Amino acid sequence: MYMERFAGADRQAMFAMPQNEMERIIREGEYETGMPAFGDVFSDEETKAVAEYILTDIKEEANAHEYRPGFPKIVQSDALSFRIDTVASGLGIPWGMTWLPNGELLVTERGGQLFRFKDKTFQGLIEDVPEIYANGQGGLLDITLHPDYEENGWIYIAYSKPEGKGGNTAIMRARLYGNRLIDKEEIFKAQPNTRSGVHFGCQLAFDKDNYLFFSVGERGNPPNAQDLTNHCGKIHRIHDDGNIPEDNPFVDTKDAMPSIWSYGHRNPQGLAFHPETGLLWETEHGPKGGDEINIIQKGKNYGWPEITYGINYDGTIITEDTVKAGMQQPVMQWTPSIAPCGMAFADAETYPQWANDIFSGSLSFRYVVRTSLNDQEAVKDEILLREAGRVRSIETGPDGYLYIGVENPGYVFSLIPVE
Repeated sequence: MYMERFAGADRQAMFAMPQNEMERIIREGEYETGMPAFGDVFSDEETKAVAEYILTDIKEEANAHEYRPGFPKIVQSDALSFRIDTVASGLGIPWGMTWLPNGELLVTERGGQLFRFKDKTFQGLIEDVPEIYANGQGGLLDITLHPDYEENGWIYIAYSKPEGKGGNTAIMRARLYGNRLIDKEEIFKAQPNTRSGVHFGCQLAFDKDNYLFFSVGERGNPPNAQDLTNHCGKIHRIHDDGNIPEDNPFVDTKDAMPSIWSYGHRNPQGLAFHPETGLLWETEHGPKGGDEINIIQKGKNYGWPEITYGINYDGTIITEDTVKAGMQQPVMQWTPSIAPCGMAFADAETYPQWANDIFSGSLSFRYVVRTSLNDQEAVKDEILLREAGRVRSIETGPDGYLYIGVENPGYVFSLIPVE
């Protein structure tokens, strides 16, 4: 309804577009923003009608929509009751967050800023952040601390790096000195570069042995996901300094990128280790339908685009296959797509009724999804906080609470259980 999947960073600019330009984009698509072409499925009359509808009815409804409906003081869910505590505001698109040992909250803004908060109060912007490839879904992405941060001071930042005529996902580590990043080291840069503005990934997760796992999307080019000679459409594993572990699955495969841990992914934007089993879980965007929850295993192929439960945005078929030998099935899939972004497991002590359930954000439907598990099976979903906003990030804080970041106007809030 609000054209958020294709409107880009500025919906108002889209609504101000001349109708002939709107019709051209509907017909031809727009590669850099990921807008598909509908010229083969819409007639000229239908294209004109769709453009008119976007620039009149949808514009009026979107501008009139109440984006923050407000929530009761106590929110009732199936399993427990909670209240919402706002901890950071004044943001646009809060992509990632992490906490310093002194309790300060660092929040990345996709536009390229790194914010610092303490006790719900804005403390300032961090300077000397990496230059970003500000195109479509690219920008300043996830952030996390090294597990031994108090000894080594390393902060890890994922971002879209400009290079040549395009860009791709990169990871930097740096230390914080006052309000500046120092000792900056680029430890990963995805190849190949492309002008595409979609499907960068990128989520970061350290395991108990201090290996860094992270996701890179297929950058809008589905065949990338099955091609081991590039980084795109993969989950990767590296040492904390960027070096390649000798036991990675494709280290000895000719021409394969040695950092690859798993492949056949479309655009993974949720990544977290189960707090009890230590298994790596992931959520990723499907096309139209077929968003997935997966358990990520060493060397496995997750199928995109050879198998999928989704279809193209213009209604055409990607493949008739949902199952193939040698390709992993998702733990569960969402059709219609919720556009999952951000992922965390609920802390068992803080939320015993939600112990180790998966919490995912929905960009499309503007809510939070709780997925209850039975071992490695998804049992059911519960929708929470309808119309909270486009949920971009979810993390478990050092206090055990779930923290949720939503977009435009961006803010971060926590879920506090109540009796």
